[in-house]
Amino acid sequence: MLILIMTGCAGAPAAESQAQARNRIVYGLTLEPSGFDPHINASSELGIPLRSVYDTLVYRDPNDKRFVSGLAAAWEISPDGLVYTFMLRQGVMFHDGTPFNAAAVGANLDRITNPDNASQKAVFMLGTYTRYEIVDDYTIRVVLSEPYSPLLDSLSQVYLGIASPTALSAYSNERYQFHQVGTGPFRFVEYLPGDRLVIRRNADYTWMPSFYQPVNDLSVDEVEFRFFSDPPTRAIALESGDAQIMGELLPIDARALSNNIDIQILPVTIAGQPLQFMFNTARAPTDNLLVRQALLFATNRDLIVDGIYQDFSPVAWGALAAITPFYNDQVVGAYTYDTVQARLLMEQAGYIDADNNSFYDAVDGDLTVTLIVPSWGLIPEVAQLIQDQWRIIGVRAVLDSAPSRTMVVEKVNEGAYNLVAFYSFGNDASLLNDYFRGDGSLNWTGYQSSDLDNLLIDATRQSDPNGRAAGYGQVQRLLLEQALILPIRDYVNLNGARAEIQGLTYDAYGWNPLLHNVTLSPAL
Repeated sequence: MLILIMTGCAGAPAAESQAQARNRIVYGLTLEPSGFDPHINASSELGIPLRSVYDTLVYRDPNDKRFVSGLAAAWEISPDGLVYTFMLRQGVMFHDGTPFNAAAVGANLDRITNPDNASQKAVFMLGTYTRYEIVDDYTIRVVLSEPYSPLLDSLSQVYLGIASPTALSAYSNERYQFHQVGTGPFRFVEYLPGDRLVIRRNADYTWMPSFYQPVNDLSVDEVEFRFFSDPPTRAIALESGDAQIMGELLPIDARALSNNIDIQILPVTIAGQPLQFMFNTARAPTDNLLVRQALLFATNRDLIVDGIYQDFSPVAWGALAAITPFYNDQVVGAYTYDTVQARLLMEQAGYIDADNNSFYDAVDGDLTVTLIVPSWGLIPEVAQLIQDQWRIIGVRAVLDSAPSRTMVVEKVNEGAYNLVAFYSFGNDASLLNDYFRGDGSLNWTGYQSSDLDNLLIDATRQSDPNGRAAGYGQVQRLLLEQALILPIRDYVNLNGARAEIQGLTYDAYGWNPLLHNVTLSPAL
């Protein structure tokens, strides 16, 4: 059945791709998502090609992260924060010739919120959305049940990109990912699972956001995305010219390639949460605040960043990466490496080493903590260094490997852990709600606090940026005061590009290239 679907779906685009593009490049993706539909699937990777296929109602300017016009020329927010009115651009056409209008936006909202479609991310990004109202052909109102300040941020992301209602009605969800139609600067040409995804420049694109540059004869006009899931192969493909752009290089490879005049290394710090270990406050010994604080002091984060991430990543100090809006820089320097302080805190917690074997004693032997260790992002290497560092202060660490997100969740649900490594990305600090509200879907700390809940809820409802900053500032301080997290490093995507690639920058979220602006050196 899959073969039939692929053959039937890819036939027409493949025929279209026979014409050779003038400025064609290969872009290396680091994994193949289980699905490429932005309304339904949740992978960060899908945005890398699809950011250029879809436009969004609004954009975040990648330079200052302010909201700018997209498919909505302007918008108004009611004083009570419950109604967002979008005045849409006129004269916009989808790649299949369907005109863009308010009805098209409504069709997309209907699809995203349809429970039968089981959206993994987009539907949750709409927050307190209840309905829309079409005022006229180019005006639509989005109505909320209560204020939800992250809405504009959500609407600027590819997961809420606007698709052609004609295409959505013509294909099932399973087939649509092979026939995607947006209004963006590139058209979707073909997707062959396990092999490639191809997009080609949309010559009719004239409604670009303010940060897009005019097209010229050197502009890239076709991009073939290929999959490089084995990390060591990425640098090899870049050096050989099999790919002109590659994301998520291994830090050691990026360091080596820094001396290659044919390669550019383009590190991009990603907003959101840093790599962090969340403490389970419902399980001994991390149910004890003093123990959690001791383990924070016992972690040499500078050594981890230098050794594993080759000094490309900054040390993380709090629950948000430093580049994230509403980051509180007062957390910088909290729990700097201090083994003496760590041992004092362990002793204050009542732990001793009666058998003199260099480990503190527990009821059933050596004091032991269990870390759930996902397999990605060099987290296993980080965990091994932490294991060595905590041995110095008399704590035995057991590393429990989890090779997939599904297994991480399963192990968390079993409850037999003291720490779990995880992170998420985004430009709105409301992402903390899922992790640290008492009823949060990812509250893996088990921490319950009405004060923390109220701060998070109020900051999400606030419309005043100063009020939001103050609220999230208190949240970040409280999380460290209670030692709920062990931050390690702000996430940096190490991109590489051949020297002939010019104008490569990334959107405000750090993952998605602005391919509209990319050109090839005239020397080629």
